[in-house]
Amino acid sequence: MRLAILSLCAALSTSFAAQPEAVPTSSVPAAAAEAGKDVVHQLNNAFAKVFETVAPSVVIIEISKKNEISESSPLDDLFFQGPPDENNPRRNPGGPRQVQSEGSGFIARPDGYIFTNFHVVEGADKIDVKLRDGRNFPASVVGTDEKTDIAVIKVDAKDLPVVQLGDSDAVRVGQFAFAIGAPFKLDYTFTYGVISGKGRSKLFQTGGYSISDYLQTDASINPGNSGGPLCDIDGKVIGMNTLINGMNRGLGFAIPINMAKEIGAELVAGHKIMRPWLGIRIETLGDDPTIRDLFKGADKGVVVRTIEADAPASKSDLRPFDVITQVDGTPIETDSQLQHEILKKKIGQNVQLTVWRKGQTIKVPIKTGELPNEIARASNEPPRPAQPERQEVGKFGL
Repeated sequence: MRLAILSLCAALSTSFAAQPEAVPTSSVPAAAAEAGKDVVHQLNNAFAKVFETVAPSVVIIEISKKNEISESSPLDDLFFQGPPDENNPRRNPGGPRQVQSEGSGFIARPDGYIFTNFHVVEGADKIDVKLRDGRNFPASVVGTDEKTDIAVIKVDAKDLPVVQLGDSDAVRVGQFAFAIGAPFKLDYTFTYGVISGKGRSKLFQTGGYSISDYLQTDASINPGNSGGPLCDIDGKVIGMNTLINGMNRGLGFAIPINMAKEIGAELVAGHKIMRPWLGIRIETLGDDPTIRDLFKGADKGVVVRTIEADAPASKSDLRPFDVITQVDGTPIETDSQLQHEILKKKIGQNVQLTVWRKGQTIKVPIKTGELPNEIARASNEPPRPAQPERQEVGKFGL
């Protein structure tokens, strides 16, 4: 019996010894791995193609300002015109001085018309434009629109390479986005990311009037990118970079190109940008819980908080704490919706508002007026309790 067991063990030992050693194999077939590399190479080429297509139409804008007073506007901290240094009065207050800064722009027409931000060229005594091919031109301001932060400048040149303009309404959240500009004087820096959001508004205080619904992107943009293009994977411009929230946070904002195209065309034509308004300060019903009890029975709408002095609304039957629910029969739920509906109207056009007031629904006719450059606050806004300053204040910009 013992001999039989030993014989069996010897046989098993011989059988196992005859087996070849296990060789590790890849879980990905070679053909699939090569196909994956091909996809990466195609994406790599697509990214490089975007830069090669757009960069020749991007310009670097150098600004000189003389005798600028060190006191700055509250909006100066919102925009990323740059770079900040010892010559920048916002960093080194103390009196008049020469200021030099740099921004970006893109060529919209071959005869020298260039789109950029209003805050890039605001107050400029001298504007110099540098092209990708090394040429330099002096530029002059054709027109500006401060409320949308859009400006058009012009150089004396012909047959310039122009950008292709896309459709910002068709942009989808999640698609690739590319920025080209001159952050911190690093000319023609190219960065990429995705569209992180659409329709961003109320990013900062503008006296209750915000026109742009910004595109949000995590493509890296910094001081000096102002006015430069935000592009899609086809090399078409879908936005104009204009705002950042802090440094290196991946929160950048661009003016939709459809708006820039519309405003830019008006400025090139020499037209003054005029907008209708009612002259009311508003907020979405429910945004302020401290006054929610005043509107029991009202489900949705926009609360009239203030009526401006000598505004169209002051000449109508509209009253503070009215809740606007419709404009010419179109339902309104948010303050942004109300503003956009009014912007669709013409100056001097009669508009009928459906209003909830103390449990009753009434109709209030009103004629639109022209939005003034400066808006005076009427004295009928109810006082608000003092609020501690939030840490978020001043996040946008530098």
